[in-house]
Amino acid sequence: MDNIRFKALLMAMGRQEKEVIFPENKASEYFGELTFNKSAMREYLTQEAYHQVMSSIEMGVKIDRKIADQVAAGLKSWAINKGATHYTHWFLPLTGATAEKHDAFISPVEGGKAMENFSGNELTQQEPDASSFPSGGIRSTFEARGYTAWDPTSPAFIINRTLCIPTVFVSYTGEALDFKTPLLKALYTVDKAAVDVCQYFDKDVVKVFATLGWEQEYFLVDSALYMARPDLILTGRTLFGHASAKDQQLEDHYFGTIPQRVMAFMQEFELEAHRLGIPVKTRHKEVAPNQFECAPVYEEANLSVDHNQLLMHILDNIARKHEFTVLLHEKPYQGINGSGKHNNWSLMTNTGENLLTPGSTPKSNLRFLTFLVNIVKAVHDHADLLRATIASPGNDHRLGGNEAPPAIMSVFIGTQLTNMFNLIEKSSKRLKLNAETDSELLKNLPKIPEILVDNTDRNRTSPFAFTGNKFEFRAVGSGQSCAPAMITINLIVADQLMNFKKDVDKLISGKVHKEEAILKVLRQYIKDSKNILFEGNNYSSEWIMEAAKRGLSHHLVTPVALQAFISDKTINLFERNNVLSSRELIARHEIRIENYTKKIQIESRVLGDLATNHIIPIAIKYQNTLIENVKGLKQVLDLKTYGKLSQNQMETITEISEHVSKIKTFVNEMIEERKLANKIHEPLDKSMAYCDKVKPYFDKIRYHVDKLELLVDDEVWPLPKYREMLFVK
Repeated sequence: MDNIRFKALLMAMGRQEKEVIFPENKASEYFGELTFNKSAMREYLTQEAYHQVMSSIEMGVKIDRKIADQVAAGLKSWAINKGATHYTHWFLPLTGATAEKHDAFISPVEGGKAMENFSGNELTQQEPDASSFPSGGIRSTFEARGYTAWDPTSPAFIINRTLCIPTVFVSYTGEALDFKTPLLKALYTVDKAAVDVCQYFDKDVVKVFATLGWEQEYFLVDSALYMARPDLILTGRTLFGHASAKDQQLEDHYFGTIPQRVMAFMQEFELEAHRLGIPVKTRHKEVAPNQFECAPVYEEANLSVDHNQLLMHILDNIARKHEFTVLLHEKPYQGINGSGKHNNWSLMTNTGENLLTPGSTPKSNLRFLTFLVNIVKAVHDHADLLRATIASPGNDHRLGGNEAPPAIMSVFIGTQLTNMFNLIEKSSKRLKLNAETDSELLKNLPKIPEILVDNTDRNRTSPFAFTGNKFEFRAVGSGQSCAPAMITINLIVADQLMNFKKDVDKLISGKVHKEEAILKVLRQYIKDSKNILFEGNNYSSEWIMEAAKRGLSHHLVTPVALQAFISDKTINLFERNNVLSSRELIARHEIRIENYTKKIQIESRVLGDLATNHIIPIAIKYQNTLIENVKGLKQVLDLKTYGKLSQNQMETITEISEHVSKIKTFVNEMIEERKLANKIHEPLDKSMAYCDKVKPYFDKIRYHVDKLELLVDDEVWPLPKYREMLFVK
């Protein structure tokens, strides 16, 4: 029993839940205590500094350097009182993770002493080395200078005794090297465009901000079992593993009782999240074994993106304390559901109204329909870009797998709204847009509270579904940043709203009544974009055929999907709205293409190594045991009895030989294809070679390895099995 797998399994089975020490006060009293929020700013900032920061947050007013010194002094005092010893500019480079370089507050003074210093310059701007971050050719290795600049709209926070200041990250020549810079620009653009349209209906609306509520799915696996799986460590997913006899087919995991050890982990990470001001509210078991989900209350989109990045870090840190490893790969286990990160997006006004909530008056309903129709048209016109936004090797495994939306972008708005669209499209007269009375469900059943039927059901198969007062973009992957999706959605909607205003104003200038002009434009938009609407089962093969008839794209693999990033249409969209330049878009495309190639390359190397150095030797060793057994039978049994008893062993020996031979052949062929791919210099061609020539061997090799898992003695099999990783409590 010296097999590392069994040692890991015994260790995992012996785990007990860790005790979580909770604060004595209520969650509402410690919520946000590690963030420099409004209440902290009121306490530590001068009145002048506080009002300038709030003006920057709420209206985008630039903070001058004199005020920055005051903010820095207050921020330093607050952070030191909370136990912070260092500070860092916390930013979102194009790796998809976060980055930080820590500096101590202390500075040496006379007499061998030190004092804490933190200036306005140190708050507002730093100069990290930009040469080692992905830049897509924007920066050369010898051109190291890059800048981080303070984002006052996302509050500073303290983690591990370090004051973290959210910032943008740009090159020496001003190009964005991060996700936050274009996100802030896209949010500014949608604010301005939405306000202009809102002015048709309500002159009091002077500010519109996008909101985001994400739903983070993840798997937990015991750390000992994780460490015994080199494929999980190096790629984030299992490259081998036969299906467990029981996994999710009984549908008994979803919303089930949370095991105590997992609950202890959840309680501690929620505690840390709440102290950092992340409004995590929901936790539950997901569909697959050892899969879970957490979700917060929605927030302003930029802050919500930062909070999701921070939460993924907290999940990882707290999981380690409980001897778990968090798996954020979109498909860590073959044959069972993968993990997504549903992005629930909407638009709110300074008057407290949700622009995607149906109204109770004709005017408010017309405004609602205006935004709804324009969003549908935006998705219709830029569906390929939206698909490119969430393209990744992990998502290629997940999308369309009867657990996630397909790679075909479509929009679900529900039967009632579809009927309304049809009515507007077919009618040439002014419509009376009164809200229908909500109907009641289960009204007469005892002990059931009154439930009002929403104007839409939920379509869990749609990639972009309207869910009553928001759109749910369900195609974002679990390990992905929300930023690319939020950049794209806000930008395409902003651009469409600007086009809408131009079209309406043109009719109004021609003496058409405002409401009639709006309806006339909406009618045309509905006709132009109705092909993107689909109410049925997005998983069905019928939908794939129907989508093709409608002319909708179906890009199954990342290299093909990513081409939308550098189309003339996309470059024009980003440049005319001053969000990203053509150079920046081309750089991001190159980064993601290279990232795809490198990830498939890594998986290929890991797979070949495991098959050759772990699986084949164990299979041959077990085969030799069977051969010795057959030889022994021949010595002690008569020929007739020996022939009957040795038949099964001989069949197994033969099967093992056949699988080992296939594995060796396919690994060698895969290596040769990899060598050919590595000689290709053009990034897109290289990625396609890895996609079309190297990657197909993964399933071929896996098939034979998984067959060996069923043949080889359980005691000698080297890797933890699915039944062990998925069901350890």
